[in-house]
Amino acid sequence: MKKLILTFSFFIVLLGTLQASVSIIPMPQKCITKKGNFKVNDKTVITLSADNEEMRNAVSFWNDLFTTAAGFTLEVSSTPRSSNVIRCRLNTSLSNEEAYQLKVSSSAIYIDARTPKGIFYAFQTLRQLLPSAIESDKRVTEQVQWTIPCVTIEDSPAFSYRGVMLDVSRHFIPKEDMKRHIDLLAFHKLNILHWHLTDDQGWRIEIKKYPKLTSVGGYRKKTIEGYMWGKATEWDTKRYGGFYTQEDVKEVVAYAQKRFVEIIPEIEMPGHSVAALAAYPQFSCSGGPFEVEGRWGVFNDIYCTKESTFQFMQDILDEVVALFPSSYIHLGGDEAPRIRWKNCVHCQVRMKQEHLTKEAELQTYFINRIENYLNVKGKKIIGWDEILEGGIPQRATVMSWRGEKGGIHAAKAGYDVIMSPNIYMYFNCFQSKTNGKKIGNPNRVITLEKAYNYHPVPETLTADEAKHIKGVQANLWTEYISTLDEMEYMLYPRVAALSEVAWSKKESKDYGKFCTRLQGVQKHYDVLGVDYYQATVNE
Repeated sequence: MKKLILTFSFFIVLLGTLQASVSIIPMPQKCITKKGNFKVNDKTVITLSADNEEMRNAVSFWNDLFTTAAGFTLEVSSTPRSSNVIRCRLNTSLSNEEAYQLKVSSSAIYIDARTPKGIFYAFQTLRQLLPSAIESDKRVTEQVQWTIPCVTIEDSPAFSYRGVMLDVSRHFIPKEDMKRHIDLLAFHKLNILHWHLTDDQGWRIEIKKYPKLTSVGGYRKKTIEGYMWGKATEWDTKRYGGFYTQEDVKEVVAYAQKRFVEIIPEIEMPGHSVAALAAYPQFSCSGGPFEVEGRWGVFNDIYCTKESTFQFMQDILDEVVALFPSSYIHLGGDEAPRIRWKNCVHCQVRMKQEHLTKEAELQTYFINRIENYLNVKGKKIIGWDEILEGGIPQRATVMSWRGEKGGIHAAKAGYDVIMSPNIYMYFNCFQSKTNGKKIGNPNRVITLEKAYNYHPVPETLTADEAKHIKGVQANLWTEYISTLDEMEYMLYPRVAALSEVAWSKKESKDYGKFCTRLQGVQKHYDVLGVDYYQATVNE
């Protein structure tokens, strides 16, 4: 018996060593390494059990890496082969639609997945197991052996919603930079891009029925400089702005779909609407005039609840719905002061008509009415946790950002929740007391370790209530971040930590081992040119 215990203990130690010997983020649910390697060469063939567009999308991104870096493209075929093959097979016995099983031997690679999503994620794992030179944007001239260590992996995500929010209103992100962000999300098996398209400081999406939303609302005359809350500030008086045409949006959405990233657009209402009201002041309570804001913060002028406003919002959403295949539209709903509503004849009449006793209930009426309109069009809504203040909207998913309280309340009431608490998941906050670069919000520090150790399911929830926690999202607000390099510096490597929060089981996580694996992944960052923050284990 003692010999058996010692043997079993040795196996556990050995298994832990084997799991730590490959650099994969997020960490797979099960991973065993074995001796040997599989070598990819120009004769390697990818075979598909189902030869359709989704399956070809699942392998094309990985194949494109070889075309660029290695100078050869792998044949994709539906004809079975026995060796020098990467065999991709759909397997409906797997329970999770994003699950995959991966076996790498010296002669072949076998991938099973329930859906093409799982096939795609298996290839992202293989990508991280390859030499980092695979990320090169030009032909690699030095001799590189494109080898993959022999492993057996069983993997699936802990949460179905694994997202990052990019704020393009405070500072605009050009179309090609959006594509780069999407590539990096896919690299980490993140599947949601929340696109914050409208706010007080800029309206960024073309609406053909209301062209002034972009011609006026898309540009501000000046922008405040410096950290607004900590010291005296000056103004940058250069006109600033930009927007996406509907063709741009279609292109970005299609690009994301090929990488199995779902884009959820956010159209803010009823607050954070000054840019829209600068273009169309008739939909405010006071009638304006307004200018697109160059300051950060919360502003009192929001959409009025008169009938013409709802027609305005419905017209906008008609065009938005046509552009985004996602089943969700994010309506914002946060930081909407109701002081104008208190003194607005139209809003007070509306309250009497609807038998409402306070302005918070009027906001719920506003959200419910838009939600009903979107439901008819086959869309569901997400809103920031302020939408709870007048009573929970009918079928909304709540995004909990002011800590976890709103999310807990919603989950206990039977509503779906995305956890995005600002004390853990606001990646515009400093990563250390100095942050390396003087960008971002210095008012809070969220270290790599703090982000990594977050768990989206509060202990106060029962098992049934916890089922309503659909996932987790990190947010990048861009008041103090204006370039691609700055954005990547604030996002990485914390996005790697996020990916493990969203994908890996809580009981399997270990920050020290994560940092060890991160060293291998950072080699890929280096070739990709990601200007990431150099975090240390002890920060």
